[in-house]
Amino acid sequence: MTRTAVGILISGAGSNMAALVNGFAADHPGYPALVFSNVPDAAGLERAQALGVATASVDHRGLDKPSFEAALEQHLTAAGVEVICLAGFMRLLSAEFVDRWAGRILNIHPSLLPLFKGLNTHARALEAGVAVHGCTVHDVTASMDDGPIRGQAVIRVRGDDTAQTLAERVLRMEHQLYPKVLSRWLAGHLDPVALFDDRAP
Repeated sequence: MTRTAVGILISGAGSNMAALVNGFAADHPGYPALVFSNVPDAAGLERAQALGVATASVDHRGLDKPSFEAALEQHLTAAGVEVICLAGFMRLLSAEFVDRWAGRILNIHPSLLPLFKGLNTHARALEAGVAVHGCTVHDVTASMDDGPIRGQAVIRVRGDDTAQTLAERVLRMEHQLYPKVLSRWLAGHLDPVALFDDRAP
């Protein structure tokens, strides 16, 4: 079986990256070719190295977007990366970059898109009074937090939830959803994955 080389982009601790890497079993259609960060001292880089994955970084500070993305693509090309997973990568990619990688970039977002695009999703969910919340894996397009939905995980919002408790519970679901979606997506199964937190009252 020919396996697809996956590049995982991070900016921080890399918990979703670790979940993805740990999901690459022997029969997985992909393998982790590179973990890249725009933050040279991101904790996720050491985490990736401990998991046996090659790493690279380019500090985005002091570079304009075209220069940073050119350096990023050099690392992706050198590692033979064929598809990209954004996993807490806190930089918006240009439309030109996304167009070059069209149909080959996934992202995970901490809300049930199309609700609550952007930042502070958990606080906004509470302010809106929604009954359920969750996370979404989607194809990346030039529009932020847009693109075809490949999977969603749902949790029930509790009466005593705070933004912090929601964030913790949604993150646990992210760690389940993203590896499952990636495996199916690489195998050509494009129907959306749905997960539900059965532990919620």
